Amino acid sequence: MNAPHLNRLLVLEAVERTPDGAGGFSSVWTALGTLWAEVMPGQGGDLPGEERMMSAVPCRITVRAAPAGSPSRPIAGQRFREGTRLFLIQAVAERDRSGRYLTCFGREEVQR
Repeated sequence: MNAPHLNRLLVLEAVERTPDGAGGFSSVWTALGTLWAEVMPGQGGDLPGEERMMSAVPCRITVRAAPAGSPSRPIAGQRFREGTRLFLIQAVAERDRSGRYLTCFGREEVQR
């Protein structure tokens, strides 16, 4: 298996839920750090959003592996940010037997 071409600097973010004082919660995304990555897009499609249609493009994002439990190891439910682009992480798996890289399966969502 060839080594991935880690040529894009992405910010790994996690969501934090805080009480809003009215019995609900507000969600805030906080940066955990930056990772060099390879982003491989798939075929896109449309899906309904909360108030508008969104275009969703599945993607595979490969990053260097980090030990389990490390804040720099992506997990499902987090996201990557590249400027205004957002990549939601749905699942993470080791890319190779040696465990040097992780593949994050997710989707890029674009509001229309």
